[in-house]
Amino acid sequence: MERATFLLLLCFLVGLTSMVNGEDPYFYFTWNITYGTISPAGVPQQAILINNEFPGPNINSTSNNNIVVNVFNNLDEPLLFTWAGIQQRKNSWQDGVAGTNCPIAVGTNYTYKFQVKDQIGSYFYYPSLGMQRAAGGFGGLRINSRLLIPVPYADPEDDYTVLIGDWYTKSHSSLSKLLDAGRSTGRPQAVLVNGQNAKGDGSDKPLFTMKPGKTYKYRICNVGIKNSLNFRIQGHPMLLVEMEGSHTVQNSYDSLDVHVGQCFGVLVTADKTPKDYYMVASTRFTKSILTGKGIIRYTNGKGPASPELPPAPEGWAWSLNQFRSFRWNLTASAARPNPQGSYHYGQINITRTVKLINSVSRDNGKLRYAINGVSHVDTETPLKLAEYFGIADKVFKYDTIPDMPTSVPTSVKMQPNVLNFKHRTFIEIIFENPEKSVQSYNFGGYAFFAVAIEPGTWTPEKRKTYNLLDAVNRHTIQVYPKSWAAIMLSFDNVGVWNLRSELAENRYLGQQMYISVITPERSLRDEYNMPEGFLLCGLVKGLPKPASYINN
Repeated sequence: MERATFLLLLCFLVGLTSMVNGEDPYFYFTWNITYGTISPAGVPQQAILINNEFPGPNINSTSNNNIVVNVFNNLDEPLLFTWAGIQQRKNSWQDGVAGTNCPIAVGTNYTYKFQVKDQIGSYFYYPSLGMQRAAGGFGGLRINSRLLIPVPYADPEDDYTVLIGDWYTKSHSSLSKLLDAGRSTGRPQAVLVNGQNAKGDGSDKPLFTMKPGKTYKYRICNVGIKNSLNFRIQGHPMLLVEMEGSHTVQNSYDSLDVHVGQCFGVLVTADKTPKDYYMVASTRFTKSILTGKGIIRYTNGKGPASPELPPAPEGWAWSLNQFRSFRWNLTASAARPNPQGSYHYGQINITRTVKLINSVSRDNGKLRYAINGVSHVDTETPLKLAEYFGIADKVFKYDTIPDMPTSVPTSVKMQPNVLNFKHRTFIEIIFENPEKSVQSYNFGGYAFFAVAIEPGTWTPEKRKTYNLLDAVNRHTIQVYPKSWAAIMLSFDNVGVWNLRSELAENRYLGQQMYISVITPERSLRDEYNMPEGFLLCGLVKGLPKPASYINN
């Protein structure tokens, strides 16, 4: 059967199923979360496994699919999963972070239910409490385009997920104890590619295989907790086609800097001598460089991968220039953000400007990180539940930080850090990094236009440097040392959303905050009701359930 005929038939059947069920398809997953002993860096250590897998299983979905994940917590500590980059439209109930969800207690289960509404692209999930991500529990999450919506490149022969990240041989509980004592986690011990590092002695099995002449899609995500990584494949250029849910202008790259929490989708063609090749990930902006390798094998290949690895670039100016080369593909057919009824985000009036300055404190020998002078502390009652049950004033205060600090804060307050943004306002956020290390920020519930990254400090005149036409719409942005980054977005997703440093040490010690977007209408048009069976804890446990939202 010809492909076009097959696709039309399949679309008809899918449409028929939707008409019968009245909604988009459901996909069900059952996860058993346990500890297991692995040795990815040559040292036996405890890791978090999902169904005995490390990394965890891939979630393969299509736009608008409904995902149901039943998580059984068989660890010896509470657990939550978050789905980085999934926007959870009207549904911060399923975001899986401490500010929105009560932890899944030891020996119990909880079922996440969410829809990957109007999204495509490459993402990943991970355990969000404490330092658990340092022990594993992460995996890839891809959202394919619906069959009737064309993508701006030919169908690849296959689609591969590549999870790269730095790795500590200390357990996540040991790392937590270091941080609780006011110390740093120090340097990681390895870099892993899909949970391993090829030895290069001929004993390694390939992570992926390629047929000569065929083109493959690789989804590359930095799931580490500290270091930016440079990724490259021996002898094979990469055609960038997608970035955190947005189709990009298709430029070719010999290597890509992937900062913590970021994902890229690239096309790679098997047009070289048939043999093995290394995919390489190495730390950037570090004095000592750690390198991880994985093998790609041509199906008719003869011969090992060359031990001469392609070098990584040096310095962060190169990385900044690469960022400037990324452009949004404005002609691609895909779900595209439409803030305030305009596809031209650069023509929308800014409602509010917020500048967020990261800082570090070592008072009394104790390490803490902060945003605008506040080091966030999680509350026993999740912020979202306190708000929903009408007792927010007993748990936290809104807007305790200034919108526009005039200098780097010299002192740090430890308290919940929550900003309130009005629904459907268009906000400009400036991240300013006065430190000597690279930052990386992720925003839950949203994608934003990454309009600029520049050295120095931000002033209103810097808006002249913004890309107001085709900045990529994404969910994670890096901020280089002594530099700033600007993002713009419309706050059209009601809920409580986590804005966090993706560097686990910084986040754990307070470099995160929450954005509350509320409406007085309490309408199903804007937000879903609290799900049945939703976990309750803290001050709301035992309180009468608030009246359900209705359609207004």
